[in-house]
Amino acid sequence: MRVTITKRHCEISDELKARTDVVLEKLVRVASRPQSAEVILDDDHGAKMVEIVLVLPRGQTKVAKAESNDFRTSLDSAAAKVRNQLQKESRRPQHGVTGE
Repeated sequence: MRVTITKRHCEISDELKARTDVVLEKLVRVASRPQSAEVILDDDHGAKMVEIVLVLPRGQTKVAKAESNDFRTSLDSAAAKVRNQLQKESRRPQHGVTGE
């Protein structure tokens, strides 16, 4: 899976980059065959914003944004939102498939 980390108006530490890799590894376990992931870290006048874009097969894309006072909190919150989207998708019944 291809992972892209984009920094806007900020510099990130090696610790935050490692944390981002760990969070994405956990999301990959929940996702079904992810093709790519993009994490955008943005510092906008003191507000730390994180956006996670996870591209799945068949053109599916899961996107989540979170904003807080620090990147770690924003990263964890955005990852939780993507995880929630993935879990909702797995619980949804498949069209045309019966449970018999």
